[in-house]
Amino acid sequence: MRTVVLLMILLGVAAGAWAGSVGDAVEVRIISDNGSELPFYPVSGRSLNRKVYAEAIKGDQYGIVVRNRLNRRVGIVVAVDGRNIITGKKSWLRNDERMYILEPYAEGEFKGWRTGDDRINRFYFTTAADSYAAAFNDASAMGVIAVAVYPEVQRYDPPVEIYRGASRSPLPAPSVQKKAMASDRSSESAGTGYGREEYSPVRTVAFEPERAALEKIYVKYEWRETLCRKGIVACRKRLPRPHNRMWDDDGYAAPPPRS
Repeated sequence: MRTVVLLMILLGVAAGAWAGSVGDAVEVRIISDNGSELPFYPVSGRSLNRKVYAEAIKGDQYGIVVRNRLNRRVGIVVAVDGRNIITGKKSWLRNDERMYILEPYAEGEFKGWRTGDDRINRFYFTTAADSYAAAFNDASAMGVIAVAVYPEVQRYDPPVEIYRGASRSPLPAPSVQKKAMASDRSSESAGTGYGREEYSPVRTVAFEPERAALEKIYVKYEWRETLCRKGIVACRKRLPRPHNRMWDDDGYAAPPPRS
């Protein structure tokens, strides 16, 4: 099966520290526009899929940075809140979906919903009710960034090595009238919005993915208060502000205490 996919034109994503990355065949980071990486908190369990929690900050625009650690091209299906970031359609992370291609050891940054060959609308953290997925009344995978990795089919069988060295379908526009989320707690949940338009060129290439994903990575992003409530992060209770004896706002001298 030969699938038409998109090869992202890399714009010089700088290599940096990989603290906060997840994945083996590829490494995934979530980076805000201010340059900070979202901290990851691994989920315990025996699942073959890689799962982590991440702390989202409301209003921040962000990008999904993926580095290929293999010595062969890979296709990556990326879904945000359960929607394929190229087509905008509900994703099941299958190998017949639209995907981005990374060359061996290459890195790409994916910053928004693709609306054309040279345009995206930016990702930003918002409430679930304001998210792109909510515009389609789809809360089935809210708050999850998912990456499925498909190596390219090769007609010979070289060993797959992991790098250990140094480190055109337009999207449907979301409805103006958002449908109410089923949960009364939707305002407390995190989602990804359909933000401002930006220039982001790609070109179409031929690529034949393997039938099964080599790796799947899931990042569940939440507000800090939600992570605290779930016990994912240890949060201290806010201590009362200490009284300052030289910063009294009463304004007038109080009567002396009676002896």
